[in-house]
Amino acid sequence: MDKALYIGMSGAKQNMLSQRAHANNLANVNTTGFKKDFAQARSMPVFGEHHPTRAYAMAERPGTDLSAGALMQTDRKMDVAIEGDGWLAIQNNLGEEVFTRSGSMQIDVNGLMRLASGEMVLGNGGPVALPPFDNLQIGADGTVSIVPAGGPPDQLVEVDRLKLVNPPPEALEKGLDGFIRRKPDQAIDGEEPVDAALRVASGFLESSNVNAVEEMVSNLQLSRQYEMQVKVMRTANENSEAAARLLQNL
Repeated sequence: MDKALYIGMSGAKQNMLSQRAHANNLANVNTTGFKKDFAQARSMPVFGEHHPTRAYAMAERPGTDLSAGALMQTDRKMDVAIEGDGWLAIQNNLGEEVFTRSGSMQIDVNGLMRLASGEMVLGNGGPVALPPFDNLQIGADGTVSIVPAGGPPDQLVEVDRLKLVNPPPEALEKGLDGFIRRKPDQAIDGEEPVDAALRVASGFLESSNVNAVEEMVSNLQLSRQYEMQVKVMRTANENSEAAARLLQNL
C-alpha cells in the first residue's frame, strides 16, 4: 500500500474515534455528575518484518477530568451533591461497588434507595433500605433519617448513612458504564473505606463538568483534520493511478 495512502487512512480512522469522544462529552453536557473524557492522538510505529520507517496515528483516552461541576439547587430532599472531593458509593447492575457524583435518588417499592438510573445506593452495611416513612432528611454527613409512618412529625429516627469514599484520584478510572472505579492495579482488599470527613449538600445536584463551547471547537478542528486526511488519500490514489498509466505507456 502507498505510504501516503496508509497514513491518510489511519489518520482518518483515529480522527473519527477522537470525534466520537468529544461528541460523547457534548451529549452529556446536561448529565448530572458527568465527568468528561480527554482525547489525544500520538504516533505509533508499525511493527513487522520490515524497516521501522512507517508510523500510524492512534487516538486514545489518556484519562478523565475528575474536577467538580457546579452545584445546582433543586430543593428536593433526595438530591445530594458532595462538597469538595469524594464520591458516593453505589452498587451497579453487576453487583460491583462503583463511585459516582450523581446524587439524584429515589425509593423503590421495596424501600431500597436507588439512583434515578436504578443503581442501589450503599450505606454503612450495604444497600440503604428504609421502612415506611412520612418524611426523610439527609444530613450534611450523609446520615439518612426518617419520620416513621404515623409517628410524630418531630421524631426523626436515624436509619443509615450514605457511604462516602475518597480514594486517591490517580487510582481511579472511568468505566464504559460511565461510573468511576479503581484501576485493576490499584485494587484493594475488601471494600473501599468510608471517609467520615466528607460532606454533602442536600437539595443540590452537581452539574456535568463539560464545557460545551470547548467540545464544539474541538469537534470542528477534528472535522477539518478529517477533511485533510481524506484529501491526502485522494491525492495518493491519483498519484498511484498516474504512475500506473505511465508504466503502461512505456
